[in-house]
Amino acid sequence: MDKTEFKRRTREFGKRVAKVCDALPNLRSSDAIARQLVRSGLSVGANYRAACRAKSNRDMIAKLAIVEEEADESVNWLEMLTELDIVPASRLESLIDEGNQIIAMSVASIKTLRKRDGRS
Repeated sequence: MDKTEFKRRTREFGKRVAKVCDALPNLRSSDAIARQLVRSGLSVGANYRAACRAKSNRDMIAKLAIVEEEADESVNWLEMLTELDIVPASRLESLIDEGNQIIAMSVASIKTLRKRDGRS
């Protein structure tokens, strides 16, 4: 996958997360989760864009590590919504899967860049 496609996917992930947050019921727990989720979900695409403008392999690795962390946090909050029965699991399944794919691709990119840098 090229960086243009990954950029599109991370941006779409953030948009989908924002829509989920906007549709949550007005509960104290869902409000707290929504605040965290919208922050981490929107951060995925923003940090990937920053990674695309990295000045070095090390800089890119650091920025991709943030993408990985934010995507993982987003998946955590999405899973929490289902575990608390706030949103049916079936409604979030594809979004959780996309988050996990973004994590996997970020990890794979980090490993490749580390090999190029001679680090493991």
